[in-house]
Amino acid sequence: MGMKIGIFDSGLGGLSVLNEALSKLSEHEFLYYADVKNVPYGQKSRDEILKFSFDAVKFLIKNGAEAVVIACNTATSVAIKELRANLSVPIIGMEPAVKKALTHDAEHRVLVTATPITVHGEKLKRLISSCDPNGLVDLLALPRLVEFAERQEFVSSAVEAYLRDAFAPYRFADYSAIVLGCTHFNYFKDTMRQLLPQNVRLVDGNEGTVEELARRTGLRTQ
Repeated sequence: MGMKIGIFDSGLGGLSVLNEALSKLSEHEFLYYADVKNVPYGQKSRDEILKFSFDAVKFLIKNGAEAVVIACNTATSVAIKELRANLSVPIIGMEPAVKKALTHDAEHRVLVTATPITVHGEKLKRLISSCDPNGLVDLLALPRLVEFAERQEFVSSAVEAYLRDAFAPYRFADYSAIVLGCTHFNYFKDTMRQLLPQNVRLVDGNEGTVEELARRTGLRTQ
């Protein structure tokens, strides 16, 4: 008998996490909660995000979820500590894959992209201080990408212009990776790839999150 696992995101972004989970844990049942009424979270207050996160996770648990993945970097940044303190099922959060990027190349710079709340949050600052002793990580908020994603505008001249402007200040010959620190950003890999030199890898946290889900719940990945 498989486990019932809840996955929660502010919108469409977490579907990329669900896809990774389905490929690695296909014998289990998944419930997906997209809070499309309140997306995007990156421009909401911390109190609002906390309330939305509790509402979503409680809904998933009420509907049988035995573990919940917060497939939203912003909600994880704001609410994971309180969720774990108040709810009894395993709760797995998303964090930008900074360690993964630096493990692959510890000499060149890494650009972490995320929502404004994640970029300015204490959780990301602690993560970076724990794994970036050489000060190689830079941070870039890309709030409009979530809006583009929720409109399902993944490839367009407006998306390309927005990213071109956002990337303009960076000398990418000095960088080994861009970390996609918001699940919505995964949908823009094709456009980013066109704008970036080949030496820059695109790194997301989906694989690590599903591995952590398996570890916390004792499930075996395929």
